[in-house]
Amino acid sequence: MSRPLAGRTVLLGITGSIAAYKGVEVGRRLMALGAGVHATLTRGGAQFITPLTLRTLTRNPVTVDMFEEPQEWEIKHVSLAQRASAVVVAPASANAIAKLALGIADEFVYTVALASKAPLIIAPAMNTSMYEHPATQENLQTLRARGAIIVEPEVGELASGGVGRGRLAKPEAIVAAVVEAVTKGDLQGLRLLVTAGPTREPLDPVRFMSNRSSGKMGYALAAAAARRGAQVTLVSGPTALAEPEGCVVIRVNTAEEMREAVAGRFEECDVLIAAAAVADYTPAQMNASKLKRSKGAITVQLTRTADILAECGDRKRPGQVLVGFAAETDDLLVNAQQKLKAKHLDMIVANDVSRADVGFDSDENAGVLLLSSGKQVTLPKMSKVVFAERILDAIAALGQPRKAHRRSR
Repeated sequence: MSRPLAGRTVLLGITGSIAAYKGVEVGRRLMALGAGVHATLTRGGAQFITPLTLRTLTRNPVTVDMFEEPQEWEIKHVSLAQRASAVVVAPASANAIAKLALGIADEFVYTVALASKAPLIIAPAMNTSMYEHPATQENLQTLRARGAIIVEPEVGELASGGVGRGRLAKPEAIVAAVVEAVTKGDLQGLRLLVTAGPTREPLDPVRFMSNRSSGKMGYALAAAAARRGAQVTLVSGPTALAEPEGCVVIRVNTAEEMREAVAGRFEECDVLIAAAAVADYTPAQMNASKLKRSKGAITVQLTRTADILAECGDRKRPGQVLVGFAAETDDLLVNAQQKLKAKHLDMIVANDVSRADVGFDSDENAGVLLLSSGKQVTLPKMSKVVFAERILDAIAALGQPRKAHRRSR
Protein backbone atom coordinates (compact mmCIF):
# COMPACT_ATOMS: atom_id res chain seq x y z
CA MET A 1 0.00 0.00 0.00
CA SER A 2 1.18 3.52 -0.83
CA ARG A 3 1.90 5.57 2.29
CA PRO A 4 1.67 9.20 1.09
CA LEU A 5 1.50 10.54 4.65
CA ALA A 6 4.60 8.72 5.89
CA GLY A 7 6.58 10.98 8.20
CA ARG A 8 3.69 13.44 8.61
CA THR A 9 2.06 14.46 11.87
CA VAL A 10 -1.69 15.06 11.78
CA LEU A 11 -3.73 16.58 14.60
CA LEU A 12 -7.24 15.10 14.58
CA GLY A 13 -9.87 17.06 16.48
CA ILE A 14 -13.18 15.35 17.20
CA THR A 15 -15.97 17.63 18.37
CA GLY A 16 -19.46 17.19 19.85
CA SER A 17 -21.39 15.43 17.10
CA ILE A 18 -23.17 12.11 16.89
CA ALA A 19 -20.77 11.41 14.01
CA ALA A 20 -17.83 11.45 16.46
CA TYR A 21 -17.43 7.69 16.08
CA LYS A 22 -16.64 8.21 12.39
CA GLY A 23 -13.73 10.42 13.42
CA VAL A 24 -12.10 7.29 14.81
CA GLU A 25 -12.24 5.74 11.35
CA VAL A 26 -10.69 8.90 9.88
CA GLY A 27 -7.83 8.51 12.33
CA ARG A 28 -7.38 4.84 11.46
CA ARG A 29 -7.22 5.58 7.74
CA LEU A 30 -4.72 8.41 8.26
CA MET A 31 -2.49 6.02 10.18
CA ALA A 32 -2.80 3.39 7.45
CA LEU A 33 -1.34 5.95 5.04
CA GLY A 34 1.64 6.49 7.33
CA ALA A 35 0.59 9.52 9.37
CA GLY A 36 1.40 9.92 13.03
CA VAL A 37 -1.98 10.92 14.49
CA HIS A 38 -2.37 13.01 17.63
CA ALA A 39 -6.03 13.13 18.59
CA THR A 40 -7.88 15.58 20.77
CA LEU A 41 -11.49 15.55 21.95
CA THR A 42 -13.47 18.63 22.77
CA ARG A 43 -15.55 18.36 25.91
CA GLY A 44 -18.55 17.69 23.68
CA GLY A 45 -16.68 15.10 21.66
CA ALA A 46 -15.76 13.25 24.86
CA GLN A 47 -19.48 12.75 25.52
CA PHE A 48 -19.69 10.51 22.46
CA ILE A 49 -16.39 8.57 22.50
CA THR A 50 -13.70 8.08 25.11
CA PRO A 51 -10.06 9.18 25.15
CA LEU A 52 -9.11 5.54 25.72
CA THR A 53 -10.49 4.59 22.31
CA LEU A 54 -8.33 7.14 20.54
CA ARG A 55 -5.29 6.52 22.72
CA THR A 56 -5.46 2.81 21.92
CA LEU A 57 -5.82 3.52 18.20
CA THR A 58 -3.18 6.23 17.81
CA ARG A 59 -0.76 5.09 20.55
CA ASN A 60 -0.42 8.74 21.52
CA PRO A 61 -1.79 10.71 24.48
CA VAL A 62 -5.23 12.21 23.89
CA THR A 63 -5.99 15.71 25.14
CA VAL A 64 -9.45 16.65 26.37
CA ASP A 65 -8.79 19.34 28.96
CA MET A 66 -5.97 21.55 27.75
CA PHE A 67 -5.21 22.51 31.34
CA GLU A 68 -4.97 18.94 32.61
CA GLU A 69 -1.16 19.10 32.45
CA PRO A 70 -0.52 22.71 33.49
CA GLN A 71 3.26 22.38 33.46
CA GLU A 72 3.33 21.02 29.91
CA TRP A 73 0.31 22.63 28.28
CA GLU A 74 1.99 25.70 26.81
CA ILE A 75 4.88 23.72 25.35
CA LYS A 76 2.58 21.00 24.06
CA HIS A 77 0.18 23.12 22.07
CA VAL A 78 2.96 25.13 20.45
CA SER A 79 5.22 22.17 19.66
CA LEU A 80 2.36 20.15 18.18
CA ALA A 81 1.26 23.14 16.10
CA GLN A 82 4.79 23.43 14.70
CA ARG A 83 5.09 19.71 13.95
CA ALA A 84 1.65 19.22 12.45
CA SER A 85 1.45 18.77 8.69
CA ALA A 86 -2.34 19.15 8.90
CA VAL A 87 -5.02 20.00 11.44
CA VAL A 88 -8.21 18.03 10.81
CA VAL A 89 -11.51 18.70 12.56
CA ALA A 90 -13.83 15.78 11.81
CA PRO A 91 -16.61 15.89 12.66
CA ALA A 92 -16.90 19.64 13.10
CA SER A 93 -20.08 20.75 14.86
CA ALA A 94 -21.71 24.13 14.25
CA ASN A 95 -20.23 25.26 17.56
CA ALA A 96 -16.73 24.15 16.48
CA ILE A 97 -17.03 25.95 13.16
CA ALA A 98 -18.11 29.14 14.89
CA LYS A 99 -15.15 29.00 17.28
CA LEU A 100 -12.69 28.35 14.47
CA ALA A 101 -14.09 31.27 12.49
CA LEU A 102 -13.97 33.66 15.44
CA GLY A 103 -10.58 32.53 16.71
CA ILE A 104 -11.91 31.35 20.06
CA ALA A 105 -9.28 29.14 21.69
CA ASP A 106 -10.97 27.70 24.76
CA GLU A 107 -10.16 24.08 23.89
CA PHE A 108 -7.02 22.36 22.72
CA VAL A 109 -7.94 21.76 19.07
CA TYR A 110 -8.86 25.42 18.57
CA THR A 111 -5.63 26.54 20.22
CA VAL A 112 -3.52 24.37 17.92
CA ALA A 113 -5.52 25.52 14.87
CA LEU A 114 -4.67 29.13 15.76
CA ALA A 115 -1.01 28.41 16.43
CA SER A 116 -0.39 26.20 13.39
CA LYS A 117 0.44 27.25 9.83
CA ALA A 118 -0.46 23.79 8.54
CA PRO A 119 -3.50 23.24 6.30
CA LEU A 120 -6.80 23.20 8.20
CA ILE A 121 -9.31 20.61 6.99
CA ILE A 122 -12.86 20.88 8.35
CA ALA A 123 -15.58 18.26 7.87
CA PRO A 124 -18.95 19.63 9.09
CA ALA A 125 -21.61 17.33 10.54
CA MET A 126 -24.90 18.57 11.96
CA ASN A 127 -28.63 18.92 11.44
CA THR A 128 -29.65 20.33 8.05
CA SER A 129 -31.20 23.47 9.53
CA MET A 130 -28.05 24.18 11.54
CA TYR A 131 -25.84 23.62 8.52
CA GLU A 132 -27.94 25.86 6.27
CA HIS A 133 -28.33 28.61 8.88
CA PRO A 134 -26.80 31.90 7.65
CA ALA A 135 -24.50 32.05 10.68
CA THR A 136 -22.97 28.65 9.90
CA GLN A 137 -22.66 29.45 6.21
CA GLU A 138 -20.99 32.79 6.93
CA ASN A 139 -18.57 31.10 9.31
CA LEU A 140 -17.70 28.51 6.68
CA GLN A 141 -17.18 31.23 4.11
CA THR A 142 -14.86 33.08 6.52
CA LEU A 143 -12.82 29.93 7.01
CA ARG A 144 -12.63 29.27 3.27
CA ALA A 145 -11.40 32.82 2.69
CA ARG A 146 -8.57 32.14 5.14
CA GLY A 147 -7.55 29.02 3.25
CA ALA A 148 -9.34 26.31 5.22
CA ILE A 149 -10.43 23.26 3.24
CA ILE A 150 -14.09 22.36 3.79
CA VAL A 151 -15.07 18.76 3.07
CA GLU A 152 -18.74 19.28 2.34
CA PRO A 153 -21.27 17.12 4.21
CA GLU A 154 -23.43 14.67 2.30
CA VAL A 155 -27.17 14.39 1.88
CA GLY A 156 -28.44 11.40 3.82
CA GLU A 157 -30.28 10.14 6.84
CA LEU A 158 -29.50 12.21 9.92
CA ALA A 159 -29.53 11.38 13.63
CA SER A 160 -32.82 13.26 13.92
CA GLY A 161 -34.42 10.69 11.64
CA GLY A 162 -34.87 13.10 8.75
CA VAL A 163 -33.04 13.22 5.46
CA GLY A 164 -31.02 16.24 4.37
CA ARG A 165 -27.58 17.76 3.99
CA GLY A 166 -25.44 17.60 7.09
CA ARG A 167 -24.28 13.99 7.20
CA LEU A 168 -20.51 13.74 7.71
CA ALA A 169 -18.59 13.10 4.50
CA LYS A 170 -17.26 9.59 4.09
CA PRO A 171 -13.97 8.98 5.95
CA GLU A 172 -12.20 8.22 2.67
CA ALA A 173 -13.24 11.62 1.28
CA ILE A 174 -11.89 13.39 4.36
CA VAL A 175 -8.62 11.48 4.22
CA ALA A 176 -8.28 12.20 0.50
CA ALA A 177 -8.61 15.91 1.26
CA VAL A 178 -5.86 15.61 3.88
CA VAL A 179 -3.54 13.79 1.48
CA GLU A 180 -4.12 16.36 -1.25
CA ALA A 181 -3.56 19.29 1.14
CA VAL A 182 -0.39 17.85 2.61
CA THR A 183 1.32 16.36 -0.40
CA LYS A 184 0.29 18.62 -3.25
CA GLY A 185 1.58 22.07 -3.95
CA ASP A 186 5.03 22.91 -2.66
CA LEU A 187 6.93 20.59 -5.02
CA GLN A 188 4.21 19.98 -7.59
CA GLY A 189 5.74 19.60 -11.05
CA LEU A 190 9.29 20.40 -9.97
CA ARG A 191 12.06 18.19 -11.35
CA LEU A 192 14.24 16.74 -8.63
CA LEU A 193 17.44 14.80 -9.18
CA VAL A 194 18.45 12.77 -6.13
CA THR A 195 21.56 10.66 -5.60
CA ALA A 196 21.66 7.87 -3.05
CA GLY A 197 23.73 5.02 -1.71
CA PRO A 198 27.42 4.18 -1.96
CA THR A 199 29.62 3.69 -4.97
CA ARG A 200 31.83 0.66 -5.55
CA GLU A 201 35.32 1.15 -6.90
CA PRO A 202 36.69 -2.18 -8.23
CA LEU A 203 40.12 -3.49 -7.22
CA ASP A 204 39.75 -6.66 -9.23
CA PRO A 205 36.83 -8.75 -10.59
CA VAL A 206 35.98 -9.83 -7.03
CA ARG A 207 36.84 -7.02 -4.66
CA PHE A 208 35.91 -3.37 -4.47
CA MET A 209 36.30 -0.32 -2.23
CA SER A 210 33.08 1.12 -0.83
CA ASN A 211 31.55 2.63 2.33
CA ARG A 212 28.78 1.99 4.84
CA SER A 213 26.04 3.99 3.14
CA SER A 214 22.76 2.06 2.89
CA GLY A 215 21.00 4.57 0.63
CA LYS A 216 18.10 4.92 3.09
CA MET A 217 18.37 8.71 3.37
CA GLY A 218 18.41 9.33 -0.38
CA TYR A 219 15.58 6.86 -0.98
CA ALA A 220 13.50 8.54 1.74
CA LEU A 221 14.09 11.91 0.09
CA ALA A 222 13.13 10.61 -3.35
CA ALA A 223 9.95 8.94 -2.06
CA ALA A 224 8.90 12.01 -0.06
CA ALA A 225 9.50 14.36 -3.00
CA ALA A 226 7.40 12.15 -5.28
CA ARG A 227 4.58 12.18 -2.71
CA ARG A 228 4.74 15.97 -2.73
CA GLY A 229 4.22 16.13 -6.49
CA ALA A 230 7.78 16.36 -7.79
CA GLN A 231 9.07 14.58 -10.87
CA VAL A 232 11.90 12.59 -9.31
CA THR A 233 14.88 10.91 -10.89
CA LEU A 234 16.89 8.84 -8.43
CA VAL A 235 20.49 7.96 -9.32
CA SER A 236 21.30 5.09 -7.01
CA GLY A 237 24.46 3.25 -6.16
CA PRO A 238 24.21 -0.41 -5.13
CA THR A 239 21.60 -0.91 -2.40
CA ALA A 240 19.22 -3.57 -1.16
CA LEU A 241 16.28 -1.15 -1.03
CA ALA A 242 13.02 -1.35 -2.97
CA GLU A 243 12.59 1.35 -5.60
CA PRO A 244 10.52 4.26 -4.26
CA GLU A 245 7.10 4.70 -5.86
CA GLY A 246 6.69 7.33 -8.52
CA CYS A 247 10.42 7.76 -9.25
CA VAL A 248 12.59 7.07 -12.26
CA VAL A 249 15.55 5.06 -10.96
CA ILE A 250 18.96 5.00 -12.64
CA ARG A 251 21.28 2.28 -11.32
CA VAL A 252 25.04 2.88 -11.20
CA ASN A 253 28.03 1.30 -9.50
CA THR A 254 31.11 3.51 -9.66
CA ALA A 255 31.71 7.17 -8.91
CA GLU A 256 32.37 7.82 -12.60
CA GLU A 257 29.09 6.17 -13.58
CA MET A 258 27.26 8.33 -11.05
CA ARG A 259 29.02 11.40 -12.39
CA GLU A 260 27.91 10.63 -15.94
CA ALA A 261 24.33 9.92 -14.86
CA VAL A 262 24.09 13.19 -12.92
CA ALA A 263 25.85 15.28 -15.55
CA GLY A 264 23.47 14.10 -18.23
CA ARG A 265 20.39 15.08 -16.23
CA PHE A 266 21.53 18.07 -14.20
CA GLU A 267 20.71 20.70 -16.81
CA GLU A 268 17.02 19.75 -16.76
CA CYS A 269 16.51 19.52 -13.00
CA ASP A 270 15.25 22.27 -10.70
CA VAL A 271 16.74 20.74 -7.55
CA LEU A 272 19.70 18.42 -7.03
CA ILE A 273 19.91 16.62 -3.69
CA ALA A 274 23.25 14.84 -3.47
CA ALA A 275 22.68 12.32 -0.68
CA ALA A 276 24.97 9.62 -2.12
CA ALA A 277 28.22 8.74 -0.37
CA VAL A 278 30.45 8.91 -3.43
CA ALA A 279 33.94 7.49 -3.12
CA ASP A 280 36.63 10.18 -2.97
CA TYR A 281 39.26 7.82 -4.37
CA THR A 282 39.30 4.92 -6.80
CA PRO A 283 42.04 2.42 -7.70
CA ALA A 284 44.24 3.82 -10.45
CA GLN A 285 43.98 0.52 -12.24
CA MET A 286 41.66 -2.44 -11.88
CA ASN A 287 43.52 -5.73 -11.78
CA ALA A 288 42.34 -7.96 -14.62
CA SER A 289 42.35 -11.07 -12.44
CA LYS A 290 41.76 -11.72 -8.76
CA LEU A 291 44.60 -10.50 -6.55
CA LYS A 292 46.18 -13.48 -4.81
CA ARG A 293 47.11 -13.59 -1.17
CA SER A 294 50.86 -13.21 -0.65
CA LYS A 295 53.20 -13.11 2.32
CA GLY A 296 54.08 -9.49 1.88
CA ALA A 297 52.04 -6.33 1.80
CA ILE A 298 50.64 -4.96 -1.42
CA THR A 299 50.33 -1.35 -2.45
CA VAL A 300 47.29 -0.04 -4.27
CA GLN A 301 47.62 3.30 -5.98
CA LEU A 302 44.53 5.48 -5.70
CA THR A 303 43.44 8.45 -7.76
CA ARG A 304 40.88 11.08 -6.86
CA THR A 305 37.39 10.78 -8.25
CA ALA A 306 35.56 13.77 -9.70
CA ASP A 307 33.70 16.00 -7.25
CA ILE A 308 30.22 15.64 -8.73
CA LEU A 309 28.56 18.27 -6.57
CA ALA A 310 31.30 20.84 -7.08
CA GLU A 311 31.05 20.39 -10.85
CA CYS A 312 27.30 20.94 -10.66
CA GLY A 313 27.85 24.00 -8.47
CA ASP A 314 30.01 25.53 -11.19
CA ARG A 315 27.29 24.88 -13.79
CA LYS A 316 24.09 25.75 -11.97
CA ARG A 317 21.70 28.23 -13.49
CA PRO A 318 19.96 31.04 -11.56
CA GLY A 319 17.36 29.71 -9.16
CA GLN A 320 18.50 26.10 -9.42
CA VAL A 321 18.89 24.61 -5.95
CA LEU A 322 21.79 22.41 -4.89
CA VAL A 323 21.71 20.48 -1.63
CA GLY A 324 24.65 18.47 -0.34
CA PHE A 325 25.47 16.32 2.65
CA ALA A 326 28.50 16.59 4.92
CA ALA A 327 29.16 13.30 6.69
CA GLU A 328 31.76 14.25 9.27
CA THR A 329 33.43 12.72 12.31
CA ASP A 330 34.86 15.95 13.74
CA ASP A 331 34.48 19.73 13.42
CA LEU A 332 31.01 19.11 11.99
CA LEU A 333 29.79 22.65 11.43
CA VAL A 334 33.16 24.08 10.39
CA ASN A 335 33.69 21.42 7.73
CA ALA A 336 30.10 21.63 6.54
CA GLN A 337 30.28 25.42 6.22
CA GLN A 338 33.42 25.14 4.13
CA LYS A 339 31.76 22.67 1.77
CA LEU A 340 28.67 24.85 1.51
CA LYS A 341 30.72 27.79 0.24
CA ALA A 342 33.31 25.92 -1.81
CA LYS A 343 30.71 24.01 -3.82
CA HIS A 344 28.28 26.92 -4.25
CA LEU A 345 25.46 25.08 -2.47
CA ASP A 346 22.17 26.50 -1.29
CA MET A 347 21.97 24.08 1.62
CA ILE A 348 24.05 21.38 3.22
CA VAL A 349 22.96 18.72 5.69
CA ALA A 350 25.65 18.20 8.32
CA ASN A 351 25.70 14.72 9.87
CA ASP A 352 27.92 13.45 12.67
CA VAL A 353 28.58 9.94 11.37
CA SER A 354 30.68 9.04 14.39
CA ARG A 355 27.41 8.50 16.27
CA ALA A 356 26.33 4.88 16.37
CA ASP A 357 22.60 5.64 16.71
CA VAL A 358 22.12 7.70 13.53
CA GLY A 359 23.57 8.01 10.05
CA PHE A 360 24.98 5.18 8.00
CA ASP A 361 22.81 2.06 7.80
CA SER A 362 20.43 3.41 10.46
CA ASP A 363 16.71 4.07 10.14
CA GLU A 364 17.16 7.33 12.03
CA ASN A 365 19.11 10.50 11.47
CA ALA A 366 19.99 13.78 13.14
CA GLY A 367 21.88 16.81 11.93
CA VAL A 368 21.98 20.49 11.14
CA LEU A 369 20.75 22.21 7.99
CA LEU A 370 23.08 25.04 6.98
CA LEU A 371 21.70 27.46 4.40
CA SER A 372 23.69 29.83 2.22
CA SER A 373 21.71 32.67 3.80
CA GLY A 374 23.44 31.91 7.10
CA LYS A 375 20.40 30.30 8.68
CA GLN A 376 20.88 27.07 10.62
CA VAL A 377 18.19 24.54 11.54
CA THR A 378 18.97 21.80 14.05
CA LEU A 379 17.10 18.55 13.47
CA PRO A 380 17.08 16.21 16.48
CA LYS A 381 17.09 12.45 16.18
CA MET A 382 14.11 11.27 14.14
CA SER A 383 13.29 8.66 11.52
CA LYS A 384 14.86 9.20 8.12
CA VAL A 385 11.35 9.41 6.66
CA VAL A 386 10.57 12.44 8.84
CA PHE A 387 14.09 13.81 8.38
CA ALA A 388 13.52 13.76 4.62
CA GLU A 389 10.29 15.75 5.00
CA ARG A 390 12.07 18.41 7.04
CA ILE A 391 14.77 18.77 4.38
CA LEU A 392 12.11 19.13 1.67
CA ASP A 393 10.24 21.66 3.83
CA ALA A 394 13.42 23.77 3.90
CA ILE A 395 13.89 23.44 0.14
CA ALA A 396 10.28 24.42 -0.57
CA ALA A 397 10.63 27.43 1.73
CA LEU A 398 13.47 28.80 -0.41
CA GLY A 399 11.11 29.56 -3.27
CA GLN A 400 13.99 29.30 -5.73
CA PRO A 401 13.16 25.97 -7.39
CA ARG A 402 9.77 27.25 -8.47
CA LYS A 403 11.44 30.25 -10.15
CA ALA A 404 14.03 28.00 -11.80
CA HIS A 405 11.25 25.77 -13.10
CA ARG A 406 9.47 28.73 -14.70
CA ARG A 407 12.69 30.00 -16.32
CA SER A 408 13.51 26.65 -17.86
CA ARG A 409 10.16 26.16 -19.56
